Amino acid sequence: MTKIKLLIADDHTMFLQGIISLLEQETNINIVDKAVNGIEALEIIKKSAIDLIILDISMPEMDGIELSKILKKQHPQIKILILSTHSNAMIISRLIRIGVNGYLLKNAEKEELLKAINTIASGENYFAEELEEKHFTNSSRIEKQSSHITELSSREKEILVLIAQEYNTAEIAEKTFISLNTVNTHRRNLLSKLNAKNTAGLVKYAVENGLVD
Repeated sequence: MTKIKLLIADDHTMFLQGIISLLEQETNINIVDKAVNGIEALEIIKKSAIDLIILDISMPEMDGIELSKILKKQHPQIKILILSTHSNAMIISRLIRIGVNGYLLKNAEKEELLKAINTIASGENYFAEELEEKHFTNSSRIEKQSSHITELSSREKEILVLIAQEYNTAEIAEKTFISLNTVNTHRRNLLSKLNAKNTAGLVKYAVENGLVD
């Protein structure tokens, strides 16, 4: 029987050891190594064959989101299972867009963790039921909002991206070669078209619709 070659990345030592103790007796799983951050995980991947990585989102030096993006570009054969305390729908949506293969909360039972590992290893995705419900509810709302994006001009989209990247009005005017008044007009139009109350709402829209990371 071919074993699933597993890497676990989490900066909480006790949790990391707990996951290892839960899985090391499983006959179809080979825990190749462990890492405490994304950089360490990448170093391990360079010298070891890995089928699936279980990783946390919040890690020092390189977090799980950044690591997932790199893995999907440089090591697309490696499956990714997120195991996190975060249940925020925006975070989940972002990771799904990146292409992670599964997402569980850290309070999941051992049986569900094993089910997720085996499901992902077989080529399918696995998301905890409560997270799927939250994600699809959020996705429906996002899809509805996304219809607004076709109403934006190319200039408005450009300015929206710059706003989301934290450029101020003067910097946007300089980069786009338009006046401060024109930038402010575009900002007002964006707020109106996207039903946003403030700049934070514009940034949120840009992130949810994949205009910026």
